[in-house]
Amino acid sequence: MVTSLDKVDVVTVGVGWTGGIIAAELAKQGIQVVGLERGQNRTTEDFQYIHDEYRYAMRYGLMQDASKETLSFRNNKDERALPIREWGSFLPGEGVGGAGVHWNGQTWRFLPYDLQIKTMTDEKYGEDKIGSDYTIQDWGITYEELEPYFYKFEETTGISGEENPLGAPRSNDYPTPPMKGTLILNRFKEAAKSLELHPIQSPSANLSENYENPDGQQINACQYCGFCERFGCEYGAKSTPNVTVVQAAKQTGNFELRTDANVVEILHEDGRATGVRYFDVKTGEEFIQPADVVVLTSYVFNNVRLLLLSELGMPYDPESNTGVIGKNYCYQIMAGATGFFEKEKFNTYMGAGALGASIDDFNGDNFDHSDLDFIHGGVISISQTGRRPIASNPVPKDTPAWGSKFKEKSLHYFNRSLSVGAQGASMPHKNNFVDLDPTYTDAHGNPLLRLTYDFTEQDRKLQEYLSARAAEIMEKMGADIVEKRTMAKHYDIVPYQSTHNTGGHYGR
Repeated sequence: MVTSLDKVDVVTVGVGWTGGIIAAELAKQGIQVVGLERGQNRTTEDFQYIHDEYRYAMRYGLMQDASKETLSFRNNKDERALPIREWGSFLPGEGVGGAGVHWNGQTWRFLPYDLQIKTMTDEKYGEDKIGSDYTIQDWGITYEELEPYFYKFEETTGISGEENPLGAPRSNDYPTPPMKGTLILNRFKEAAKSLELHPIQSPSANLSENYENPDGQQINACQYCGFCERFGCEYGAKSTPNVTVVQAAKQTGNFELRTDANVVEILHEDGRATGVRYFDVKTGEEFIQPADVVVLTSYVFNNVRLLLLSELGMPYDPESNTGVIGKNYCYQIMAGATGFFEKEKFNTYMGAGALGASIDDFNGDNFDHSDLDFIHGGVISISQTGRRPIASNPVPKDTPAWGSKFKEKSLHYFNRSLSVGAQGASMPHKNNFVDLDPTYTDAHGNPLLRLTYDFTEQDRKLQEYLSARAAEIMEKMGADIVEKRTMAKHYDIVPYQSTHNTGGHYGR
C-alpha cells in the first residue's frame, strides 16, 4: 500500500552539498522544502573515535552499500557489463552530507576556459584541434556570471587560500588565510619556482582558523590529524553540508529532513514533475510525496538513473548521437610522479585532506597547445593528506608485489617517498556514456545504471604530458628515484582514482 503525503513546495532527492544549498537558500526565503536522504543522519558527534582506517578507508563505512545498489561497468558498447561488487575507482557517499562528508576538501573554481571551452579552443586552435568524436561544448554560462556564486560558496564554507596568479579571477580574497606550510610543501614550492612556475598553497575546506559563516555556523580550525578522506571530521573543522548549509536550512523552520528515504521514481504529468515515490529503507513502507518542484540533488549516477527510470527526457544513443540523458559522461586522469629518497625522512603521517601546494601553469589553456595534440590540462599538486599504514605502501616499480622484499621496501620507503600528482581534465567522448542495464537490477527490481567508459587518446596524451611535468618537479625536489605515473591500457573500476564523476545529463 502506498501512502500519499501532503503536497510541499519543493522536494530534494539527496541531502549533500547541492541538496543542502538548495534547501538553505529556499528555506531562508520562506519556501517549504523536504529533503529526502536514503542514508542516515550524521552529526559531528557521530564522528568521535572514527580513526579506524580499516572500517572507513578500506571497508567504506560512509559509502553506498554496493550489495544493495551498485552500477554495472564495461569499457565499450560491444562488451557485456558486469555489476561492481566492491567500490574501487570512485566512492559514492551515503547519508546526510553525502560525499561532502568524506571529501578531502580541495576546493577549486572552474577557469573561464572550462565554461567556454568549445568557443575558446576553436578561436585559438581551429575547429579540428581534436577529433569530431569528442563532444565538447560551451556550458551556456560564463565565468563572470558564476563568479559571485563561487564566492558565496567559499564564504559559506570559510575556504582557506591565497591569491593564485594563474587561477580564476577573484573579486574577493578567500574568507580565511591559507593552511600551514610544511617542509614537504615548501620543498615543492622551491622546486616549482626554480622551474619558473607559480606555486600557491592549495585552497582548502579544512580551515586554517576558527570561522563563523554568514549564516552563523561555526567551523573550527583544522587539527592536522590526517584523517579527512573517507572519514568524517570529529572536530567540525572540515566544511561539510552537515555543519553548514543543512544547519542553516533547519534553523529557518521551513526545512524537513527525512532520512532512510530512497527515491525510486520521479512522478510527472505532461512533461512536468509532480512529486516523487520513495521507500522507507527500514520499514519497507512506500510513500508518494507531491511537490510543486522536484530537484535532483543526489550524486551524478543516481540523478541520471532516476531520469531514465522515470522516462524523463530522451536517452542518449551513441550510434545516432541523439538524446541527452546519459550523454557526456566524464571522469579525470590521474597523472603524476613518485620520488623515493634514500637518506631523507618526512613526517608524511601528519596532514589534512586539502593540505597541499599547487601550480596552475599547466591547467586549462594557461600554456600553449599549438604544437600539442590534446587540449586542456590539470592542476599539479603535492598533498600532505596524512599517510596511513594499511593503504600506503609506496615502493619502487622493481619491487616484488608481496613477500619479504616487499615488506622490507615498504618499511624503508614509508616516510621516504613523496608524490606529485595531477588531476587532468577528461573530455567528453561519444562512446563514454551511461544508460540502464538490460540484465541486472537492484534490491527493488529496478535496472542498475550501466557505465560505459574507457580512456581516450586525448586522455593518454594529457596523462603523458602532465606526468612528465610532475617528474621534472620531483627531480628538482631531490628524489633519488623518480617514477612517472603511467596509464593502463584500459580504464578499470579499480584502483581508486578520485570521486569526480561528472556529466551524464546533457541539455541545452
